[in-house]
Amino acid sequence: MQITAVQAAEILKAEDNITILTHFHPDGDTIGSGFALARALRKMGKKANVINNDEMHPKYAYIWKGIKKQRFKEQFVVAVDIATEHLLGDRIYEKYAGRIDLSIDHHPTNSFFAKNTCLEGNSAAAAEIIYYVIKALGVEIDEDMASCIYTGVSTDTGCFKYRNTTARSFYIAGVMKDLGADTETINEVMFETKTRGELELERIILENMEYFYDNKLAIAVITQKMYSDTGTTEDECEYIAGIPRQVAGVYVGVTIKERKNGTFKASVRTKPPIDAGKICAKFGGGGHANAAGCYFDGTLEEFKEKIKAVAGEELK
Repeated sequence: MQITAVQAAEILKAEDNITILTHFHPDGDTIGSGFALARALRKMGKKANVINNDEMHPKYAYIWKGIKKQRFKEQFVVAVDIATEHLLGDRIYEKYAGRIDLSIDHHPTNSFFAKNTCLEGNSAAAAEIIYYVIKALGVEIDEDMASCIYTGVSTDTGCFKYRNTTARSFYIAGVMKDLGADTETINEVMFETKTRGELELERIILENMEYFYDNKLAIAVITQKMYSDTGTTEDECEYIAGIPRQVAGVYVGVTIKERKNGTFKASVRTKPPIDAGKICAKFGGGGHANAAGCYFDGTLEEFKEKIKAVAGEELK
């Protein structure tokens, strides 16, 4: 059942002992949304924990500062920023598939896997919806919650550069600034700071990027060896997915990443009128018009050829 932010808040008011799930390879939006909601629920006197399939990157440490795991018998399960249950990650999926009571999400491709779904497909970030849920809960947003929400909105909009950014995105970011979000530090950590390994990985990617269809399609590949050689991980290099689209004249930018289990993930970024979600849907994935993702368990060359063909159809 699809519900509003106000209805989601009413449901949460009646529940306690709440587990909040994020997606695997957690980013700023899913982590920020999860901990903002957990902090709000705890402020109401409820018990709430955030659970992740994978380790969270240390750069997000300020988001869970002061949050200790609570002991309780779980009664209610919430998923934030998750379009399908498989994005929970293998370990969390095995435990929670079919058991999620409430989904709060902004992906138009949401599969409505939860009993109740608060979906706003035009929101730039799940954190925008969380802001309105917390307001409807009647909780006063403190500095820590403000930093969580600002992180979610700013990271999913690329520091307000992406096309998904709306006037509401700027409004919520401004409110969070007024409420004490440390926007200067967050922006520096998220958008201005890179390790030497990340810069080396970028160099390798740029040197090996391939172009097709009169340079309208750019494909970059990141292998596990490249991560190992540069001392980087997929979690800290999520921003790299946007590099192929930055090239002038490129309408479809694809970054194919080899996963530890030998399968591949493609992050697709597009410019209008090309729909990234439509491309990824051909592989069972999805997302937004300008940013989407999908998976493939064949060989790298097979994946490259198939995604090249699908992108070529859209570029005709």
